Amino acid sequence: MSQRDRDASTRERLLDEAEALFAEKGYNAVSVREIITAANCNLAAINYYFGTKKNLYLEVFRSRWISRARRVQEHFWRLLEDQKPLSLTVVVKCLAQTFLEGPFSDEENRRQHQLMGREMDRPTEASDLVHEQAMKPFFAKLAGIMRPLLPEKLTEEQLMLNIMSIFALVLHFYLARNGISRITGRQYDTALKAQLVEHIIRFSLTGLGQGFTPEAETNQERN
Repeated sequence: MSQRDRDASTRERLLDEAEALFAEKGYNAVSVREIITAANCNLAAINYYFGTKKNLYLEVFRSRWISRARRVQEHFWRLLEDQKPLSLTVVVKCLAQTFLEGPFSDEENRRQHQLMGREMDRPTEASDLVHEQAMKPFFAKLAGIMRPLLPEKLTEEQLMLNIMSIFALVLHFYLARNGISRITGRQYDTALKAQLVEHIIRFSLTGLGQGFTPEAETNQERN
């Protein structure tokens, strides 16, 4: 193995182990010694590749969390491109399908949301990275698509609140899998996911249009 390959391997191992520890315990509860022990390397490796523990933490968000967020967003845009004509039903459906039936493994899902949960509990500069590099661009592009599809004119703030409400609904049914299974008495399988997607569509469209339903939207398109 070349020196470049060894460097890349050590750096990735540090990121892997740091991500797992930060997701499990949060930034403040994880020591540098824990990270280097888990990654089977010495203290000099963190100094060499990242400089400080904080830089390592921020790089976990850049190279892992934000990278996965962009994969989800790209999945959503690909789904949307295949749907014609574009409508509110289509947008909400693609958003729900992206998360409920999305591209991540269970382990990636767990790390992604544990890591963000820890960060939300005690925000750091990583929250700024997430907002500026992942959430803000995505919401702005989504707003541009949804604005002409809504049945009434909204202020920019109202539009963003609507988008965040839909997003929150999708994330709830995505993250609360165990609770949903317990309450419904059903496995969180393909059939239940499909039913949840339809529920999210109807609930979201009703909230957006005060009784606006997929059937009403279809009739509106026909007229």
